[in-house]
Amino acid sequence: MTNKKIYIILTDTGTMFTKTIKAYTRKPYNHASISLDSSLLDVYSFGRKTPRNPFIGGFVKENIQEGLFEQARCAIYSCEVTEEQHRKMEKFIKDTERNKDQLRYNLLGLAGFILNKPIKRENAYFCSQFVATVLEYGEVISFQKPTSLITPHDIQEEKIFKLVFQGNIDDFHTNRNNLHLNSIELPV
Repeated sequence: MTNKKIYIILTDTGTMFTKTIKAYTRKPYNHASISLDSSLLDVYSFGRKTPRNPFIGGFVKENIQEGLFEQARCAIYSCEVTEEQHRKMEKFIKDTERNKDQLRYNLLGLAGFILNKPIKRENAYFCSQFVATVLEYGEVISFQKPTSLITPHDIQEEKIFKLVFQGNIDDFHTNRNNLHLNSIELPV
C-alpha cells in the first residue's frame, strides 16, 4: 500500500477583509485551502463566491492561478497520508461539493473565534475550520481544540506538515514545471 500526499495552501491575498483578520491574528497567512493532488488544480476551501464581496461566501473550488490569488503570498505544506485517509478526505470534500448550495460561510464563527468561544453552526464553515474538519474526518489530525477555533497558523504549526514552497503564488506558477511536488522538496 503506497502513501499519498495532500497539500495545505496558506495564503495572504492582501484584501481589506484579510488585512482585518491579519491585524487581529498577527500571523502572515489568513486563508487556508486543501488539495488532495500534487497538481494543485483541485483546491478547496470556504471563502468568497464573488471576488468583490467577502460577505457572500461558501464552499469554493479555488483556482490559485487567478483572481485574488494572482498577487498573493503563500506557504504550501505537504503531508503523507494513507490511501484510506485520502479516500475519507476525498469523500468528505465530494459530499461537501455536492451539497454546496445548502452550505454557508461561517461569519458568525469568525466572531466566536475572536471571542475564543466556539460557535459550531450547522452547514457553515470558515476556511481553516473547513480544512481542519477535512483533516479530522480523514483521521489525519485530532486537534486539541474545536475546529471552529482553528486558524491557518494552527494548521501550519502541526508537525506532520512539511513546508515545500513559500513565496508569491505567481512565482510558484512560473516555476511550476521545475517543481515536482510529489517527488522532491521545493526550495523555500
